[in-house]
Amino acid sequence: MTLVDAFAGSAQKRLDKVALYWGEKEFSYRQLLEQSAPVGRELQQKFQVKPGDRVGLWMKNCPEFVPGLFGILQAAAVVVPINNFLKPHEVNYILEDAGIDVVITDEELSVHLPALQAARAGLRGFEIQGFIRNIQYSVFSVQCSETEAVRSGSKGLLSPALSSKGGEGDGSSEELAVLIYTSGTTGRPKGAMLTHGNLIHNVESCRQVLKVSENDSLVILLPMFHSYMLTVGVLLPLLVGGSIVLVKSLHPMRNALHEILQRRPTILPAIPQFYRSILNAPLPIPLPFRICVSGAAPLPKQVLKEFEEKFHVPLIEGYGLSEASPVVTKNPLDGQRKAGSIGLPIPRVELSIQDESGRELKHDEVGEVCVRGGNVMKGYWRQPEETAKVMRNGWLLTGDIGYRDADGYYYITDRKKDMLLVNGINVYPREIEEILYQFPGVKEAAVIGRPDTRKGEQPVAYVAANEGVALEEKALQHFVRERLADYKIPRRVIFLPALPRNATGKILKTALREMA
Repeated sequence: MTLVDAFAGSAQKRLDKVALYWGEKEFSYRQLLEQSAPVGRELQQKFQVKPGDRVGLWMKNCPEFVPGLFGILQAAAVVVPINNFLKPHEVNYILEDAGIDVVITDEELSVHLPALQAARAGLRGFEIQGFIRNIQYSVFSVQCSETEAVRSGSKGLLSPALSSKGGEGDGSSEELAVLIYTSGTTGRPKGAMLTHGNLIHNVESCRQVLKVSENDSLVILLPMFHSYMLTVGVLLPLLVGGSIVLVKSLHPMRNALHEILQRRPTILPAIPQFYRSILNAPLPIPLPFRICVSGAAPLPKQVLKEFEEKFHVPLIEGYGLSEASPVVTKNPLDGQRKAGSIGLPIPRVELSIQDESGRELKHDEVGEVCVRGGNVMKGYWRQPEETAKVMRNGWLLTGDIGYRDADGYYYITDRKKDMLLVNGINVYPREIEEILYQFPGVKEAAVIGRPDTRKGEQPVAYVAANEGVALEEKALQHFVRERLADYKIPRRVIFLPALPRNATGKILKTALREMA
């Protein structure tokens, strides 16, 4: 079973059902299916894309992302979603590393393509009337603003010639489907190789744990290039026969919230920053969601408490990473949910807390979180040495530090690289950050380590305040000192208007370390 098979099978059962909402426009399964075929044909016939070739998908959120995705897969090529916030030289690194000669992009991003052409000279161009722009090199552009043009380019459903050759059991699910480049917060991004089987495995596990059915509709707020949105926001609803509510823009927030509430979706996946932002928004109660899911970054306990008290909707924290397709754990819908915990392993995924030697630790012992299951990547693209660093006896070493409690619930205390050593004692920044978030007026908080000649490292806190709030360093330090050991107290509290973040909302601690 490939993703092409799974999508085609889901669509054929409900051709006229709305698959995607985009503002006032609605797109049926039939339309998305029909739009995918010409993309695959053009890639094969005009651009000579062969099975296994990598094709970039460099687009902002728009409906055409879906036929772009499945069109590449129909051509038996590998999808490489590219962060649309990257600068041309950063994009070129991915093009070079993945060996990409063809990029599907949108009209707005295509203005950056000449810079890429200069770095990758000799690429061929092709003009396709009404569907694909003439960019004068081997890059073509799907018009996000011209949906009718895309729709008119298709004459039929999936072409059998473009469909995957085999069914379940022929090994086709082990073929590479997506190359997801990690965020690169600690250096050059690496391409995580995800197979059709990896992604279908993760979709099925998420379906079970979230109880997703064809009656559900999921909101897409985050960038579709991100591994979480690709799996949970795009593949999950389309493969189970649900619907996608694709929000045009988060700015201004009131318009985005109106757009969401108008369609009355049932599941909202978002990042902690979004949930914090809407706590003070004038929203109707009750909300239409049956479940809200938080991912991509740790969810402060205070945000969870305030959100559920105000809106009476379960806010479920989970955990994942691109190398695991990406979802690994979720707090259960039925049964106990623990604040601050990333929950339990999702179905058919195993977790283990291990020490440096690979020995499995007992509950409440702190070590590295390790993952095993059908969702784990094949490895890093053309980086066997890096792959060997994160794979041990079949386990994926996540680089996250945590522990398992007596009930089997998992907790992340920090990134392995973020752990501080103060006088030889382990200090986990997240523990300090959780306390800082409890201080009235704190909007964002991050703790890093700064080298210290006497103690090895000292904690330094970076804090952003809510609008109109003035915070004092000594007051925050006193607040933390009342709750944590003295060696964990930030020796400096530095105030910023906002903390630096990447495209998916993760605080860039590398940037903060540079400031320090």
